[in-house]
Amino acid sequence: MNLIPALIPLAGNFMDPVWLFQNLGPAFLLVSVLIIFTECAIFPILPGDSLLFAVGMFIAQASGIRLFGLDEIGTLLAAIVILLVAAVAGNVVGYWVGKRLSPWLFKPRDGLVGRIFSQKHLDDAHAFFERYGSKALVLGRFVPFVRTFVTMVAGAAGMTFRHFITWTGVGAVVWVIGVTLLGFFLGNVSIIKDNLEVALILIVVISVIPMAFEIVKERRKAVRA
Repeated sequence: MNLIPALIPLAGNFMDPVWLFQNLGPAFLLVSVLIIFTECAIFPILPGDSLLFAVGMFIAQASGIRLFGLDEIGTLLAAIVILLVAAVAGNVVGYWVGKRLSPWLFKPRDGLVGRIFSQKHLDDAHAFFERYGSKALVLGRFVPFVRTFVTMVAGAAGMTFRHFITWTGVGAVVWVIGVTLLGFFLGNVSIIKDNLEVALILIVVISVIPMAFEIVKERRKAVRA
């Protein structure tokens, strides 16, 4: 009975990384793992980039968690491994959802579910996949919505699982390690600690730089052609 009141504020704030960071204590990492898995699998509006940054920041601070009796660096490495597993496992689920269920999942619906799992989002992810091929599984990590749907498109398009797991694994390594380490090394910088909301917005902006670079490169190629 006591669990339900405890979950009510969480349900209202689970999309706010600042609230999660400041209120969950050691449970913050567990919740982050569940959110990363869910976002990479099927639900595309959870704050994956900012959560990874916040995990690194949380570990870096003196009041942060220590896993399995490890020191700060050991905890950081363990957290990265756990988050990597969650990201890849989520992508595998997304791949099989795309392979088996995408026609049903993206059929027209009213309400929030219909807006999230819309044909437009699927078409955008499909166009992204067609344009960049296997690289889409790496670049798409840094683009909200595409991060979720591109794995479904890979499954629906018939990409072999071996090819898929290779490229989605590369994307997971770059995304999880890069963003988590950034949060860890900036975690004790006073201007970041005192302006966490702004820092998390900036990390989302920074995370799309690889995608922006690839778009500019493709446009230059088109101009030369």
